[in-house]
Amino acid sequence: MATPFLSSEEYDERAHQLYNEGQYDEALTVLREGLALYPNSVELHVGVGYAQLAREEYGWARHSFEQALVLEPEHEDGLAGLGETLLKLGQDDAALRCFKHTLELGYADDVELMLQIGRSLFREASLRDRPPFFDAAKEFFETAVKQVPDSAEAVACLGYAQHRLGDDEAAISSLRRSLQLDGDHAEARIYLANILYDQAEYEAALYHFERTAPDDHWDELGIWRLIELKRSVYRLDENDPELKPWDDRLIELTGEMDDIETMLMELETRSGADGAPAPETARGQLELFGSLLSSLVDQKRPVPPEHQIVASDGMEFDGSWEEIVRSMRDQTGHPAHSMQEFMNGVSQHGFRQTGVRIPTHDAESFIRGSAVAGLLRIVR
Repeated sequence: MATPFLSSEEYDERAHQLYNEGQYDEALTVLREGLALYPNSVELHVGVGYAQLAREEYGWARHSFEQALVLEPEHEDGLAGLGETLLKLGQDDAALRCFKHTLELGYADDVELMLQIGRSLFREASLRDRPPFFDAAKEFFETAVKQVPDSAEAVACLGYAQHRLGDDEAAISSLRRSLQLDGDHAEARIYLANILYDQAEYEAALYHFERTAPDDHWDELGIWRLIELKRSVYRLDENDPELKPWDDRLIELTGEMDDIETMLMELETRSGADGAPAPETARGQLELFGSLLSSLVDQKRPVPPEHQIVASDGMEFDGSWEEIVRSMRDQTGHPAHSMQEFMNGVSQHGFRQTGVRIPTHDAESFIRGSAVAGLLRIVR
């Protein structure tokens, strides 16, 4: 039953707390109680929209945001929420108009709003393989950085977008700047380590991976790479106690390790980082990373290997992780589908078959997860 002694602001605050705790159904109940008493409260309509968006009720969310904007056409959170909902509904041009309207209305100084919009564009670009959205996300992240150049989060977000747009030099610079501002920004450090790993800067990648904790990782890719580097560089046995916290975190994220997963670690260790660059090319890195790397100076950096997998039907695929997934899609899936759609489909089918959840956020994790599920074998 509605409580008439609460103001609309109090209903909004209660719902906001429940929303932040992930209790979307309860938040929606509180908001609807509030709207029964205050039907013209813009904030309550906006709150309903975000709760419905979180519940993936996109049609209803759109209706709620539009109701809020009828009452207050220039409401910044209503515009951002409607834009995000329209992205989910595939109405990209209308979504971008909503986002850009916030800039036209002078909300560029609302840093949290700029980051919210940038993140929604970044997520959608990643999910739907839409590179133009990375450009749009970068614009909003740049706007946030202009307002608060000392915000580690804003600078890191800019780095993520720069990386996805292929400007790794700028991305590395931004991520290092973010870590200078906040050395505890684990997400930025993990992202930077992965970029450095992809560039075969293994010693620099290890430096950053080792400055994270297992609980900082919500993506198994970084943990796989850290274990690979530690075993290669420090010549650790697979059962070394130093690796146990990372193995435990992998189990939390992917399920129990089995013989296939152990074999994967063996194979990847052989093809991974056997060392560092020669002294003349490593000197700049050594100045940055100090004594940790001194024992690696005299070793050679390996050329990153091409990979090869064998599918369960005997078909062989080779190339980079992305090339392999693309070839698998073309040969066994539907070429008109995006790589993300293909990976999502395989993951859902694989889970029904094996009970193993196959990650789909990037090609390497997808292939490793498929191997763990027994759907393919990694040769190298």
